Amino acid sequence: MVDIVFWIIVGITIGSAFMVVQSKSLLYSAYALLFTFVGVTGLYVFLWADFLAVVQIVVYVGGILVLIIFGIMLTNKITSVNISHASVQKGIGGVVVLGIIGVLGYMVFITPWNQLAATEPEQTSATIGRLLMMDYLLPFEVASLLLLGALIAATTLSRKEN
Repeated sequence: MVDIVFWIIVGITIGSAFMVVQSKSLLYSAYALLFTFVGVTGLYVFLWADFLAVVQIVVYVGGILVLIIFGIMLTNKITSVNISHASVQKGIGGVVVLGIIGVLGYMVFITPWNQLAATEPEQTSATIGRLLMMDYLLPFEVASLLLLGALIAATTLSRKEN
């Protein structure tokens, strides 16, 4: 049963990612991106990466995707814009993609996959929280102050002069 759910999530993720690329409507691409992000979250859950799954939902779905959809909705006349797919290098791109898929498939088949015994999953959120708040507190705070400074600078630069 778990295998069936896994392959359904993989199918949704790949199918929606394909729709992001192939849709001629920017709004439909953004909606398909939602399902792609949710599918990736499901894959993180299967990897027992609970922290990454929550971050995927909060950052990508809750932040970036909502910003993209608001940008599309609030921009005048952008919902009727069709994206052109005219490219002279589709053939070369297809060959490159097939080559990458071939190399990845070859690596999957030659890798000796070791299966671990079913054990209790590690508490990744607690481990990451302990590392961020104890061992790496100073670099974490320096990074947050650097990001705050960049945000203030971007706001100052984008402000209209009176």
